[in-house]
Amino acid sequence: MTSAAPVFREKRLYNKWVASQTLEDYALRYTADHARKWTVGRVVHTALGAAAFLACEAIGAGITLAYGFANSIAAIAAAMVVMFLIGLPIAFRAARHGLDIDLLTRGAGFGYLGSTVTSLIYASFTFLLFSVEASIMAVALVALTGMPLGLAYLLSAVAVLPIALYGMKSISRFQWATQPLWLVLQLAPFAYLLWLGPSAIAPWTELIGGGGEGKGGLDLLHFGFAFSMLMSLMPQIGEQADYLRFLPRPRGRASARRWRMAVVMGGPGWAFIGGAKLALGSLLACYGMAHGVADPASPTGMFQAIFAAMTGHDRLALLLTAIFIITCQLKINVTNAYAGSIAWSNFFARLTHSHPGRVVWLLFNIVLAVLLMEIGLGQTIEGLLILYANVAVAWIGALAADLVISKPLGLSPPGIEFKRAHLYDINPVGVGAMGLSVLVSSLAWFGLFGPMAQAFGSLLGLSVAFISAPAIALLTHGRYYLARQSKLPSGDATHRCVICENSFQRVDMASCPMYDAPICSLCCTLEARCYDRCKTDSRATQQASIWLEKLLPAAIARHVHTPVGHFIAIFALILCGNALLMLLIGASHAHRQADERELIRGILISLFLLLSFVGGIAAWIVVLAHESRRTAIRETRHHLRKLSEEIAAHEITDARLQRAKEAAESANAAKSRYLVSVSHEIRSPLNSIYGYAQLLERGGNDVTPVKAARVIRRSAEHLTNLVEGLLDISQVENGVLRLSNDTVQFAPFLDQIASMFRYQAKAKGLKFLYDRPEILPDFVRTDQKRLRQILINILSNAIKFTREGHVRFRVLYRSQMATFEISDTGPGIAPDELDLIFVPFERGNNPQAREQQGVGLGLSITHALVQILGGEIGVKSQLGKGTRFSVRLMLGEAAGHAADPASSGAIIGYDGPRRTIAIVDDDPQQVSLIRNLLEPLGFTMVEAGDGLSGVTLCEERQPDLALLDITMPGQNGWAAARGIRKALGEHVRIVMLSADAHEYRTDRRPDDAHDRFLMKPVDFGALLDSIAELLKLSWIVEEKPGGDGEARPVADTGDARRTVTPLPATARPHLDDIARLVRIGHVRGIEGTIKAMVEAVPESEPLSVQLLLCLDRFDLRALSDLIQRHAA
Repeated sequence: MTSAAPVFREKRLYNKWVASQTLEDYALRYTADHARKWTVGRVVHTALGAAAFLACEAIGAGITLAYGFANSIAAIAAAMVVMFLIGLPIAFRAARHGLDIDLLTRGAGFGYLGSTVTSLIYASFTFLLFSVEASIMAVALVALTGMPLGLAYLLSAVAVLPIALYGMKSISRFQWATQPLWLVLQLAPFAYLLWLGPSAIAPWTELIGGGGEGKGGLDLLHFGFAFSMLMSLMPQIGEQADYLRFLPRPRGRASARRWRMAVVMGGPGWAFIGGAKLALGSLLACYGMAHGVADPASPTGMFQAIFAAMTGHDRLALLLTAIFIITCQLKINVTNAYAGSIAWSNFFARLTHSHPGRVVWLLFNIVLAVLLMEIGLGQTIEGLLILYANVAVAWIGALAADLVISKPLGLSPPGIEFKRAHLYDINPVGVGAMGLSVLVSSLAWFGLFGPMAQAFGSLLGLSVAFISAPAIALLTHGRYYLARQSKLPSGDATHRCVICENSFQRVDMASCPMYDAPICSLCCTLEARCYDRCKTDSRATQQASIWLEKLLPAAIARHVHTPVGHFIAIFALILCGNALLMLLIGASHAHRQADERELIRGILISLFLLLSFVGGIAAWIVVLAHESRRTAIRETRHHLRKLSEEIAAHEITDARLQRAKEAAESANAAKSRYLVSVSHEIRSPLNSIYGYAQLLERGGNDVTPVKAARVIRRSAEHLTNLVEGLLDISQVENGVLRLSNDTVQFAPFLDQIASMFRYQAKAKGLKFLYDRPEILPDFVRTDQKRLRQILINILSNAIKFTREGHVRFRVLYRSQMATFEISDTGPGIAPDELDLIFVPFERGNNPQAREQQGVGLGLSITHALVQILGGEIGVKSQLGKGTRFSVRLMLGEAAGHAADPASSGAIIGYDGPRRTIAIVDDDPQQVSLIRNLLEPLGFTMVEAGDGLSGVTLCEERQPDLALLDITMPGQNGWAAARGIRKALGEHVRIVMLSADAHEYRTDRRPDDAHDRFLMKPVDFGALLDSIAELLKLSWIVEEKPGGDGEARPVADTGDARRTVTPLPATARPHLDDIARLVRIGHVRGIEGTIKAMVEAVPESEPLSVQLLLCLDRFDLRALSDLIQRHAA
């Protein structure tokens, strides 16, 4: 069971905090389009402000004094051209894609973790340059104020904090405000020296330098060393890119031209400004040396000397120098601090999956610079510039080669992908090219390839990086650029991060399978629990294992993933680090005497062995700790997965319980509503029965017995209909409704129903339209009783609710599919009540509907019956225009004769010996009813009032058939049936009678004691059919004239033309009422009137039996004939 991982509240709050752009300034992420709100001019001014750093003057002075004018100027020119060409594609990509130099490096050949090395290189460049620039500013402060140098270092570093704190917003304002002052003071020395004329510049052009030979000519070796030292400034393009990402996107052709010009000026254009400053530093150093300046290579000394010459006032010159130096150093150091904070953020966020905020790393960068200044490294940093240049050109060269060669040639993807979710940890293109470049340039620097290669080591490294990057991309087919493709929908729409809940553009988002939702690039970087599950074989450890397994023999490769393999790998890295450190220390003492170098060499070897021993112990501790951590993580993840599965299972169970609870509550509420409705329907007729019974009991002339009997009869009829409807619904819901497969004469069946309702419609003043095809199958297969019930319910409702107009009964038949359409011109049904009409006891809110009397179960039963018969019922209605019901049923055509033809006479007996039937029922009225039915047919009837007496009675009399009620005091019917069966065996047939629908079963199990089950109220025809079948009887029926008198095992309706027995005159009103009801087709009214006639005129009972038999068959024509013959 898998589910999306939860996002904890603390994690969301933390990520929201670090994602706030108030101080973050889009560190670690894509610079959103809406954040590029500054003008092109403001961004360019901000980027060019970083070119104010005085380290250029210091380096220019240093290489000129060391290698002479010709070598230094040639090196400056060559270096500036190379840096311009290398920086151009980097600047354009950063501005176009809105990425800082680190994010650009990730997607341009280095991978997600491979670029951490370049982040460290870049971060070290920023704080090293920061310390150099702050040292220059500190010297100016000391010269101006006389404060302690340590305090000057601290003030020089802390001064940039308020400006760099708020990022681009405050830096752009500061650079814009200080630009005029810087330009005036920067250009003034140039203008003054040009004003002095050739005499001031001639000594500079003739300067040979400390290592020069001859008369100032170009020396290739010295040119190489000067060029390599200048290559240390190459990472400056990274600081320019950090600003260019805020350039607004171009709109229109003219805007595009301005945008490209801005990228060139604010990006690689710094190289020409830097070249001019290097040349100025070189010139001022020569001028200062000619005028006796103690330290002509120091920016403070050289500018104080020139300003003193310009103003003729030493104090004013010192003040101008201090103002100029402070301005320049603040302009560059706010950039160093800002870029360093971004670089450190990128470095630590990827390694630790944590980001305390850019401001923390801003402080960290400043503290590092202060420490370097305090220990005096800032004063000697120039000595390490060549070594640093080898690393810088390796990084920048590999980056530029990917942008300039690999992407245009299709060796790498065209875009820049920087998100963790889509990158391999290590891309061998950039990392491999940088490693080869550093290796070659370092070997050259150590003199392995000779003095010329040593001098041009940085250029050699740049060439190696530029060639090897596309070569490795070609060999690897560019497969390590993208670990997977984006699954987010394309377009410019923003997406909401599932963790920090901020919205970002699609380019800054990725789909996270762990949270099963989009996640922003920063939250993806900070996620420590996913273990890169969105990618396969993309982690650094997995990549290293795969590469080692390919490179190493199988016998060794299988030990790569063991603790020993891990120890060897870590210990080898420690040995390499120690060896590199010892080599650097030894190289820094290469200028000493031979005996001193030998002593230092012995000390370094001893130190190397000692550090290697300590490193081995540390490596083993790291391996063991790592194995323990992996085991703990594996167990934690296993338990967490099990816990998550258990929680998910509990949630599913809880949801099911909640649904079951809601269903139970809904069912309970429905039951309560149902009981209220049933109670209302029962109480109304009961109230009438009870009230009129009390009136009759009191006597008096308030009400006549006939009127009271009529009301009581109608109320009882209503209760009967209610009970029958409830039983039908109960049988449907409990699946005990019996369906028969009758052969029905289709056309006569339809005509009979139509004739029945034609009279009702006519009596109400409605037009009855009956439409059926001329050609119909003679016979169809269906449940005749249920089909008749469906049609009668819908037709009776149509006539009942229609006051004027017509009722149409239309029949269609095609491909054994019958469609019955009943439409009317009644009041119609509201659209929101169309579904309610099939709910029991629901009549809607129509006043006309509520005026009509009825139980409210007809359409509910109809709907259920249609579904049981496998059909469908539909209704369409318009308020005020009428309603149309449509019933579609599959009625298969049948061959032969109907299974239930009209019988020819009434049953008057049976053939064969006299049979005994036992009745076991605790209700005397039920016993009397069945006795009165069966005794006239010739059966011997015996009876008992409970189950135990019934068993005893059957043992004594041994009846042929036993009719058992189920619910009786003492022993119930089921137990009595088992007792009778046990006593008499198969000799006796047992029929169960019950009014409880829940007891009813259509199937008979082998262990059942009974033979048949009939529901109360008992259908006499069904009872006689069961008796005839169980006892194998042939009924004797009353012959019709001309008939054969054949006995049939079905009830007979009698012959309407038989000899008429005269009835008393008191029966005449009842016959007239029946005739009137026959004319309108009021079936329930006919039945009630017949029963009332039997009670009032006992002599009419034979006629009543015939009338009721005709009514059961809905043979109103035969019933009308009988009434006419007796009324004559």
